[in-house]
Amino acid sequence: MSTSPRNNSDEPVVTSYALAPTRTITTDGVTYAYRELGPKGDIPVIFFVHLAATLDNWDPRIVDGIAQNRHVIAFDNRGVGASTGEVPDSVEAMADDAYTFITALGFETVDVFAFSLGGMVAQDLVIKHSQLVRKLILTGTGPRGGKDIDKIMGVTYWDILRATLTRSDPKEFLFFNRNTTGRKAGKQFVARLKERTVDRDQDMALRGFRTQLKAIVKYGRSTPSDLTLITQPTLIANGDNDRMVPSVLSEDLHQRIAGSELVIYPDSGHGGIFQYHDEFAPLAAEFLGK
Repeated sequence: MSTSPRNNSDEPVVTSYALAPTRTITTDGVTYAYRELGPKGDIPVIFFVHLAATLDNWDPRIVDGIAQNRHVIAFDNRGVGASTGEVPDSVEAMADDAYTFITALGFETVDVFAFSLGGMVAQDLVIKHSQLVRKLILTGTGPRGGKDIDKIMGVTYWDILRATLTRSDPKEFLFFNRNTTGRKAGKQFVARLKERTVDRDQDMALRGFRTQLKAIVKYGRSTPSDLTLITQPTLIANGDNDRMVPSVLSEDLHQRIAGSELVIYPDSGHGGIFQYHDEFAPLAAEFLGK
């Protein structure tokens, strides 16, 4: 555990996600599980996670890179992992729950780091509560009504089948290319997710996973949002071969969010930011620190 920097108390600041304690807060009848690390006192960075993911699905290399200098909070939304309640059946409702969680913690301004489904939730949050978010990072995601987002169900189930037949983690297929580079990056990513050995989160329930998938399909078939309403500094990143949320949709976001920055990593898929974590983590930290 790092002992620097410190808060205003004598307690050392945790800057390793593998060691961050799991906490809970109850509001509106729902108990949300979350982990926080990094120095407090500044605007926090709230992490919005992907489909079927819990607190244990964040790449520690990215979280730790940002938590060196920023207060980071990752959370399980309603019905996910150790959080109570039912998984919402729409992205809009997920965004409402995220707002409830953030405001329950007492924050009036936050930065948001979002991946995949989390990026969809983040867009809805920003559009509805623009004053809450100062800066926005959208990775591996796309806009409401984006072309082929509604095909995610077929891609997901196919890759889960392929992973089952090869006794692999589905994320190795869903997030990474099936070439030498991608296979290596996938196995390294999955290994990093296991670095936390105590107080691990509950797995995503199958019913909740299916509900999330249906919500993404609905999002993909919905009327596009007015992204001109997103005026926050925005960093967009993806791999050049995203099969879950097509990479072209990152370019679409970039074109529609004025002043946004776009980074596309070569020879990588949905998990491009994880494959290139050694480049992306410092880039994200610099963007958030501006």
